[in-house]
Amino acid sequence: MESPVSLASPHLGSPSVWTDARLLYALEEVVEKELNRHLKVTKDWMPHEYVPWSDGRNFPGFFEDGEAWDKEQSKVTEVGRIALVVNLLTEDNLPSYHHEIATLFGREGAWGTWVHRWTAEEGRHGIVMRDYLLASRAVDPDKLEQFRMSHMSEGFESDNRHSMLHSIAYVAFQELATRISHRNTGHQSGDPVCDRMLARIATDENLHMVFYRNLLKSAFELAPDLTMQAVRDVVVNFRMPGHGIPGFERAAAQMAIGEVYNLRIHHDDVLQPVLRFLKVMEIDGLGPEGLKAQEELGLFMGGLDAEAAKFDEKLATRKARMAARAGH
Repeated sequence: MESPVSLASPHLGSPSVWTDARLLYALEEVVEKELNRHLKVTKDWMPHEYVPWSDGRNFPGFFEDGEAWDKEQSKVTEVGRIALVVNLLTEDNLPSYHHEIATLFGREGAWGTWVHRWTAEEGRHGIVMRDYLLASRAVDPDKLEQFRMSHMSEGFESDNRHSMLHSIAYVAFQELATRISHRNTGHQSGDPVCDRMLARIATDENLHMVFYRNLLKSAFELAPDLTMQAVRDVVVNFRMPGHGIPGFERAAAQMAIGEVYNLRIHHDDVLQPVLRFLKVMEIDGLGPEGLKAQEELGLFMGGLDAEAAKFDEKLATRKARMAARAGH
């Protein structure tokens, strides 16, 4: 097999040469370097230390002293409750995500080590969130379990499973989107204990984003045209992995109004930082397909910014209306 150096020659940028297998091989050294960096900067933490266990008590069922759930039992806000359920159900689908990336990246070498390490770190997020929600009685436990069964029974199929480059591009944005969603949920939750827990999760998600973003940077150096097309496709068609959750559209709308995650946040805090870091709009020397993808990406970002501005106006009008109503 060719060395990564010879693979990087300009005339090898055509799709017929750049197979997924060759890209996996060419990026292996980068994965190893990024994995070592990740393991140096990441900190182990204990999920049980973030849970208010003393708030917990029995639920009805087998226990005679079981107390039925009531939303008044928790200080978490309504938008916090909705976002926590969406965020946890997204984390719950980890077995499906593991299957997707293990199938795509393999289980050998640096790629395999990363796949397993990432899965182990993500597992903590689901553990700590569920323990917090049940101990603090922030959400209806019966509904949460029914939603989990329904969502996981559907499984998950990535929109980008057809291509390794598309998958790397997607997770670079998606890990940041998840970090922002957790962080903002914490801010809007009304509970400092919840905020602290989600800040800890967000720190992990940020490190995961950095891993994939740096990998994407190397992919741009190796195969700029193909990587540009992958980034364009992913940005234009982006949707969160939790889109299959029961009632997702309604929950997403409430999270948008509650400023947990909306068009403005997606444009300013997720897409722009990654695109700016990679200097995607400044990359030159592209072939016709790469240039076309770069132009389309620029046009799409401009359109998204305009849509976000319309959303901002609607949100400001709504806030003013609610403030006026509260003043009466």
